[in-house]
Amino acid sequence: MGRHSLPDDYEAEGHRDGPPPRRRRTVAIATMLVLAVAAGTAVAAQGGLLSFSESCEDSTVRLSMAASPDIAPAMRAIADKARADEVRSDGRCLDVDVVARDAYKVADALATGGKSVDYQVWLPDSDLWLDRAKGLGDGIPITPADSVASSPVALGMVPSASEELDWPEKTYSWAELVASAMRSDKVRLGAADPARSATGLLALAGIGASSDKQGGDSDTRVAETAKVLAQRMSDSDAQVLETLAHDSSGAEDGNPKRNQAVLVSEQAAFTHNAEATGGGKLDLFYPKDGTPLLNYPYTLVDEPKLSTHQSRAALRFMTLLNDPGSRTILTRHGFRPVDGTAVDSVVASAGGRDPQPYATSAAEAPSARALQETLGMWTITVQSARLTTVVDVSGSMATPVPGRDQSRMDVTKASLIQALGQFTADDEIGLWEFATTLDGEKDYRELMPARRLGDPAKGGGTHREKLSAAFAGLQPVPGGATGLYDTTLASYEAAQSSYVKGKFNALVILTDGSNQDAHGISRSALIDRLKQLADPQRPVPIIAIAVGPDADRDEVSAVAKVTGGGGYEVSDPAEIQAVILQAIMTAGENGRASQE
Repeated sequence: MGRHSLPDDYEAEGHRDGPPPRRRRTVAIATMLVLAVAAGTAVAAQGGLLSFSESCEDSTVRLSMAASPDIAPAMRAIADKARADEVRSDGRCLDVDVVARDAYKVADALATGGKSVDYQVWLPDSDLWLDRAKGLGDGIPITPADSVASSPVALGMVPSASEELDWPEKTYSWAELVASAMRSDKVRLGAADPARSATGLLALAGIGASSDKQGGDSDTRVAETAKVLAQRMSDSDAQVLETLAHDSSGAEDGNPKRNQAVLVSEQAAFTHNAEATGGGKLDLFYPKDGTPLLNYPYTLVDEPKLSTHQSRAALRFMTLLNDPGSRTILTRHGFRPVDGTAVDSVVASAGGRDPQPYATSAAEAPSARALQETLGMWTITVQSARLTTVVDVSGSMATPVPGRDQSRMDVTKASLIQALGQFTADDEIGLWEFATTLDGEKDYRELMPARRLGDPAKGGGTHREKLSAAFAGLQPVPGGATGLYDTTLASYEAAQSSYVKGKFNALVILTDGSNQDAHGISRSALIDRLKQLADPQRPVPIIAIAVGPDADRDEVSAVAKVTGGGGYEVSDPAEIQAVILQAIMTAGENGRASQE
């Protein structure tokens, strides 16, 4: 939107040299803080629908907004008020149609970019969806602006359960709170799927960060928490609230499996309590180590294709969300201001009470890498994985990594060993290596078959220990080139022939170069063969990771996408662990979506 001048009523308010944005964003379209509502004459509602007066009928700019279901009602109320007040952008009346859509569905649609979208503005509940929407960079472009509201993530309990944990007097860290809830035989804990819910993912990341501070084997503790949550998982925040007990016994309608506690946003608890009665209302625990915030980033979709009028109208509506009338509407719907400042009336209605630290500063937002690792951990915890790891051992893997006293192979091995620690004893992992003429005429060799990491190995120890030693023993082959295509086909055929139903089956290929075997299969022939082999009923996505500046991500992406996987690029081999976990999450989610 930087290519356009500002719409009506903005420059006139003296904002040309306004303050910098409250938060870092990729563009400068969100520096406005206050905007006076354009003058206009309100019109009456007819049949429950607001319509424009004659002065607007021939001069209206229309926008469609896809909003997270929790904030969609507030956005509709603000859009209706703007329509009634005949708010204008460049002399044209502003007409915004708000449609409620799950953020994960919008993010996946934008990332794939398969078809055009029917909305110009997207308002997800968290900016974590923005990274997911950007995907591999070949989807529909998005232009993020500033946040328009916030809501902290907390743990809600029905009164019978909160009394067990001495609410509201006793306060807990995230790790302590979840551990206490899980230890109680009177508290059943539910959550929305972190792969589909920002609330669930931010809570799980917060639990992980809190557990790290406790020391010890925090990864194991978080994985155990994830397993418990997975057993009582719902697809969405709305659905998880429907699992709550409605009376003090927690067994309404003879159902002893209802939850007494849920990971939930303050706003969701606010809305739930407005409709619940008696023992079905929630009390909120606010962890003392800070609660992560849902932050509702205002985002333009395919901004280069917007008309000038649409682009300026989108900016006009965004600034309108900061005026006092809009802020009142957002508060009335249970939202906090952008900075997370507690609103006493909202907190009380949501179930918060002193001395719970509901006014404590928000926890530091987890990094994109931390979220990727959390999602990867969640995926392999919920559904055991069966992976074949195929590692390039061509001579170029001996190349030093800039800024490190290590080779590409050294850093790759360390990252693989670290990633191995994220997998459970039920996961099955094997190892291949490849370089030209590695094994006679073959470019590849199986070092370890895919077996359960917890299984005993020949000679003592476990398969995990033997696999870790095999990773550590990988060495570049002097003069060896990259026999990528033949290896990909052979390892894919092997992984598919040994497919295990009920597990997440995948092939992970790491290479630092493009195919250099002129005597093997061509790329076009490989892709054609993979298309023939790919079976939706036995999916084995290829996760191809291009390591270093000499690797060709476009090449590995073209091959991987045929199987339902994807190609990734890392400049530093140390990033491999996070990318593997992110790729597992993405491929696992895509596979689940394709079966729905």
